[in-house]
Amino acid sequence: MMQNNALQFKRQVTIKLADVKLQGALSRLQSRFVEGRSAVISEIADLPQTRDAAAGIRNRVLNDLEHWLLHFEREATARGTVVHWAETGEDVNRIVTEIAAQHGVKTAAKSKSMVSEECGLNDALERAGVTVMETDLGEYILQLAKEAPSHIVAPVVHKNKEEVADLFAEKHGLPRKTGIAELCREAREILRPAFLNADMGISGANFLIAETGSALIVTNEGNGRLVTTLPRVHVAITGIEKVVPTLEDVSTLLRLLPRSATGQSITNYVSMLTGKKSVTDPDGPEHFHIILLDNGRSSLLGGEMQDMLRCIRCGACMNHCPVYQNIGGHAYGWVYPGPMGSILTPLLSGLENSPDLPNASTLCGACAVVCPVKIPLPDLLRKLREKQMERGMKSRQETLLLKTWAWFALHPKLYAFATKVGVKFMAILGGKEKLLHNLPGASGWTNGRDFPAPTGKTFRELYRKEHNK
Repeated sequence: MMQNNALQFKRQVTIKLADVKLQGALSRLQSRFVEGRSAVISEIADLPQTRDAAAGIRNRVLNDLEHWLLHFEREATARGTVVHWAETGEDVNRIVTEIAAQHGVKTAAKSKSMVSEECGLNDALERAGVTVMETDLGEYILQLAKEAPSHIVAPVVHKNKEEVADLFAEKHGLPRKTGIAELCREAREILRPAFLNADMGISGANFLIAETGSALIVTNEGNGRLVTTLPRVHVAITGIEKVVPTLEDVSTLLRLLPRSATGQSITNYVSMLTGKKSVTDPDGPEHFHIILLDNGRSSLLGGEMQDMLRCIRCGACMNHCPVYQNIGGHAYGWVYPGPMGSILTPLLSGLENSPDLPNASTLCGACAVVCPVKIPLPDLLRKLREKQMERGMKSRQETLLLKTWAWFALHPKLYAFATKVGVKFMAILGGKEKLLHNLPGASGWTNGRDFPAPTGKTFRELYRKEHNK
């Protein structure tokens, strides 16, 4: 599996906040994804009903996941697909390397797959003597730079054009280009032979359709279709939760996915991959394998965290998250960043290995508002925080502060007095600027930002004044 570095979260946050280039690159999220989503989501006239329907489809599957997975396996097998079951990321790597050995694979072309990142597949294949080429432009840039993705939809959002230009000039040995079209063309010319010469194509799958035994991928680059049709062997890797009952169900989800992910009414390519090539087909793989990864997902079924498995990996939660918008994806330390990663990483790789992530949220609720399948992300984050308290994973200082707050909350008169003193003290600290640059005892909140100082009046006082007018 990909190494989990979430234990370094606080140190990485400090580094990322001071990274001027990163801050400039992250500003693109607002115009590209946030405003983009806002512009097209209103095209769905019955948006609340569509979101309810999408959540219902995902719940229907998760409440009877074994049935739908077996249904999918039966239909896929009937069409010539070989279905594999992988309990862990290591199992995925073993299965893929065995398939490569079986078919004499020397080179593999990959389309973007976060599950393969979760497993650390590229390294495993390279160790087995298979040359792997990432063909999604963003993933290709990261492969050259030897970096992990920082976003599940736009993996290279943390880099600007100048950095990519420098990287291409260094790695390709060609004159440095500066135009986006020129850089894309250069990458295309390097990548084209990889499609034509690859023995194996590797992809993810946005959805698995039980009705037809198909794997469906949505992409904005033609590489997805080239990877899944030109090589003689195609391997698709995805999580067990991605199954959807019918084509009609997946059409509902596709109304929401591209709008939530990239601010598009529909992506450039929607590819439905069904079975291996027949004698009458002009193209397609001679061998088609689908690997279904568990890696901790089944342990969430029937529990209080099951709702997280509804996720369709659109990335909307991170695009709208004020924490992600300021620190980017690498600070989170594993494959999945943002609010969804702050839940998935502790669930899939252990709360003890990522203790800071459930707290990497303001709980403002923006993530839940934009989630197309209505995952109650703030509620799940709170549940993880509760688990930390139950397991004694909080620091003594934080535990003492929370217990002190709880004691005051149970004594309303003392609570009212304390808050009255507190807001007056903070108003004084704010000075003429009315900003808190440093809050004693809470430097973690003010080291990276300035807080607006209160007016010196408590909420109760302000509320009473407003309603006595």
